[in-house]
Amino acid sequence: MNFSLFHRPGTVVFLDDDPDYLEMLALVLPRHWHVKLFTRPADCINYLQQEPPFWEADAWNQQQMIEQWREGKALIPQILDYWSKYTERYALARVCVVDYSMPSMDGLETLSELVDWPGSRVLLTGQADEQIAVRAFNRGLIDQFIPKQSPDIAGTLVGAVEHLLSTPNARHAQIWRVTLTPQQNALLRMPSIGRDLAAFAAQHWVEHVAVGSPFGVLGMDATGHASWLQLETREGLGALAELAELEGVPPAAVEEIRAGRSLANLELRQALMLKSPVQLVAAFPLGQDETLFGALFDIAPANGPDPANGFANWLVRQEARRVDV
Repeated sequence: MNFSLFHRPGTVVFLDDDPDYLEMLALVLPRHWHVKLFTRPADCINYLQQEPPFWEADAWNQQQMIEQWREGKALIPQILDYWSKYTERYALARVCVVDYSMPSMDGLETLSELVDWPGSRVLLTGQADEQIAVRAFNRGLIDQFIPKQSPDIAGTLVGAVEHLLSTPNARHAQIWRVTLTPQQNALLRMPSIGRDLAAFAAQHWVEHVAVGSPFGVLGMDATGHASWLQLETREGLGALAELAELEGVPPAAVEEIRAGRSLANLELRQALMLKSPVQLVAAFPLGQDETLFGALFDIAPANGPDPANGFANWLVRQEARRVDV
């Protein structure tokens, strides 16, 4: 699937026994990453070995939302509440980048200690270590290996980590896929629709969740502002138009919905129990054959997560703590 059903930022861990190399990396890494740097394998191992219980707690929180949805509680307000409360999810390390050649413990030995840690692993190698890295990659011990002598090592490293950060987490995808009908799941698996949705999400949000009831993607940008990408099939436009008509939407606007030029926020209003008038937003096709339409609806701050707990503000707080230390 090109499009991740569940995506959020996370921490990137670097381990290298050369502090000068780490300092150089810190200068070229994207500012929107949350980075932890280690020069001693034991410290890195200790840090990451403490994470699995927190991953489990976070997965439990997500699963609880699904269970409550099955009991009739709307998903959208639950997700917004989860985003507002559980900022510790940003601290979980998503990727660990380890140098192979270290005197006390090599990179593969270090990674082998992280049995239960569920993140992605990248090995930095010298020229003499590349065959070791190839064998480790083929055995599934690492997700990427990058030669340190690469012409643009910084660019190559950033690109590899960005790719791994955007790769769907299998467990999270499994949790949220149950909200989708077989038809919805098939639509999101279509390559052209998946590419369009992935590009849209990358442009608008740092975090998102795709759900099937109602069908759409709830996203949040770095400032903590949430929005709802409503998705509607061509076959469903007629039913949406009829519901809009029952809600008193003028005939001309109803025809815009029927033609796929606009969508109405009827299900979003119901989920958030909004009393405001029905809102219509211009729709756009997704995919090659225009079987799916989308329209983006803003969620007012009063109904969304606390902006103070958005990713950008969380990063500022982490930097302030680091400076204080």
